[in-house]
Amino acid sequence: MTTITTRTVEYPADGLTMIGHLALPPGADRRPAVLLGPEGTGLSDVERRRADALAELGYVALAFDLHGGRYLQDPEEMLARCMPLLADPDRMRGIGHAALDVLRTEPRTAPDRIAAVGYGTGGAIALELGRDGVDLRAIATVNGLITGRPGEAARIRCPVWAGVGSEDPIMSPAQRAAFTAEMQGAGVDWRLVVYGGALHAFHHPSVDHTVRPGVGYHPRHAQRAWRDVVALLAECLPVTEDPEA
Repeated sequence: MTTITTRTVEYPADGLTMIGHLALPPGADRRPAVLLGPEGTGLSDVERRRADALAELGYVALAFDLHGGRYLQDPEEMLARCMPLLADPDRMRGIGHAALDVLRTEPRTAPDRIAAVGYGTGGAIALELGRDGVDLRAIATVNGLITGRPGEAARIRCPVWAGVGSEDPIMSPAQRAAFTAEMQGAGVDWRLVVYGGALHAFHHPSVDHTVRPGVGYHPRHAQRAWRDVVALLAECLPVTEDPEA
């Protein structure tokens, strides 16, 4: 039985040496690829397992790093790094482009068939790549409904899917409304799924209220959100593409 292969990749970004996780499907042919961004705490085994799962589905997947190989469990340290980052679209784009360059230069990657999927800060970075006009087949963001600079959403060239918990105090109803207004005003093909009763980071098994109020894991919605992301990829970035389509 053939299995996926994985390896760590080091690359410079944001003044740090980032340590990403690359997962490759069996075989030697070029495949569609997914750039996978983590929550603000940073790259963890949760994202590594998601990258592995995508490779098992036939995608090349790179789970990228935010903090130079560190996982920021202390909420204050995480906020001290992520809040200035989220306020700086150019820094977010720099982190995203550095990871995207690694993914594009992987010999197994079909460089014109890439999607970006992110959670929290990673989702905000995925959106910024779209606002920067990057040629992506799809963007998915969970918890990362951050609005961009005026007018730049018009550069997004692919469908955008967003997921959020109804009880998420960080991605509030006002924030959701601003995000959807931005997408609609730019003529983006967008969708928003609100998962009833879910808090912020509801997809991440290791988080709970002890980390930060309003944060908590929701097993059923975590599975549903994952299925929704996989369905988006199946629609916009099928593993086998019909050349006549």
